[in-house]
Amino acid sequence: MVTININTNSTPIIIPLFIFWGALAILIGYLWRKYIGERTIKAAEERAREIIKEAENIAITRKKELDIQTKETLYRLRSEFEKETRNKRKELQFLERRLNQREVVLEKKLELLEKREEEIGTREAHLSEKEQQIQQKVQELESSIEQEKRKIEEISGMTREQAKEALMKAMEQEAKNSSIEIIRKIESEAREIGNKKAREILISAMQRLASDAATESTVSVVSLPNDEIKGRIIGREGRNIRSFEAATGVDLIVDDTPQAITISSFNIYRREIARLALEKLIADGRIHPGRIEEVVQKTTEEMEEKLIEDGKNVAFDLGIENLHPEIVKLLGRLRYRTSFGQNVLQHAKESAYLAGMIAAELGLNPKTARRAALLHDIGKALDQEVEGSHPDIGGDILRRCGESEEVIDAALNHHKDLDIASPYTVIVQISDALSATRPGARRDTLESYLRRVEELEKIGSSFKGVDQAYAISAGREIRVIVKPDEISDQQAMLLARDIAKKIEENLKYIGQVKVTVIREKRESEFAR
Repeated sequence: MVTININTNSTPIIIPLFIFWGALAILIGYLWRKYIGERTIKAAEERAREIIKEAENIAITRKKELDIQTKETLYRLRSEFEKETRNKRKELQFLERRLNQREVVLEKKLELLEKREEEIGTREAHLSEKEQQIQQKVQELESSIEQEKRKIEEISGMTREQAKEALMKAMEQEAKNSSIEIIRKIESEAREIGNKKAREILISAMQRLASDAATESTVSVVSLPNDEIKGRIIGREGRNIRSFEAATGVDLIVDDTPQAITISSFNIYRREIARLALEKLIADGRIHPGRIEEVVQKTTEEMEEKLIEDGKNVAFDLGIENLHPEIVKLLGRLRYRTSFGQNVLQHAKESAYLAGMIAAELGLNPKTARRAALLHDIGKALDQEVEGSHPDIGGDILRRCGESEEVIDAALNHHKDLDIASPYTVIVQISDALSATRPGARRDTLESYLRRVEELEKIGSSFKGVDQAYAISAGREIRVIVKPDEISDQQAMLLARDIAKKIEENLKYIGQVKVTVIREKRESEFAR
């Protein structure tokens, strides 16, 4: 045990010791803190270097990724550019072919114009000759007048006034006779030239138009991979076939015909939708009411797009621009509409080509004529759904879509026999008749053909004095042989007119029927 004795006398020595140890402790603390601070700074510097190194590595990695993405983007853009370039090249090639075709057409038109100029020159020369002949006639008249004057002066007992009056009457009568002969001759020549010119225009237009006759039926046949699928199409208790008929509006005929199903409908548009939808269902294999409605809806949408595409193609082929979208769609729908067995869209195209040719020959605007002829039957696209005749329906549609008055008038009046102000309506009437009455354009049944021929012959034989009547040229001409002892030449002319009028009143036909009355009288004698 250690005992420390503190002496109060040692207090001055203890205080410096406390101060010494306190200073020493402070120094040691300062040195320790400095040591800890240097270690912390060094650790922080090392950590900063590591972070910088990691950042550099991340930056390098990111740069590589960006380089890869940039290369991929460049490759994709280059591929898209090449694809677009190929498409543009194809379009340019297509347009180039179109331009080449138009150049050929323009060359042909140029040749025709040159021929027309030559004909005009020939006619001018002919007219000049006629003028010279007329001048010669005038000179002859003047010389004859002088002779008459001298003769009258030699007559005794006649005053000057009387001589003038007689001379004037003679001159007037001679001038009347000469003028009547000249007028008749000019009228005959003008009529002959006009008829010849009209025939040339129509024949030229008909010869330049070459097209196939498009025919449609009321049924479509869908081929099947096997007969087992017929049961799946019918469905349990017939639910599939009922759903299909309700969705498409057609009749589906499933009979004993091997590997085939018949779709029946007078509406060609519905029948085409049903055919395409049924083919998709057969290819897919999933046939149930829900799937049937889905496929029919999708097929209907695709058909709507196809209508627009068909309408645009027809307008492009004819060089017709700025058509209303509704009219474009209705044009496409005409592909699925027939009239007397003739496809209405094909008929409209033929009429447009013919109208353009006729208008060009007459010096009118071919584009307006083609536009009016193409749209003259546009009402037939909706005449099965809208009340009214197709000219009235078409006129309302064209007026609503902002078409010109010439086009609207052609649609309204192309079936009317009245005085029409617009020449384009007359051109449309002619082109419509030419397209409808050409051989093979429209399909007639044998029964209706025989009925028309019998009725024609019956009408021709119903008149008094008729010996025989024969219908020829597929019912477009009737030849009537009359008894010469009962019918004179003038009566034969009246008889032809009466027969034509009775045919117009009692028969319905397309185009016109030519009535020819033949009066032949033979006298025989024997030389002995």
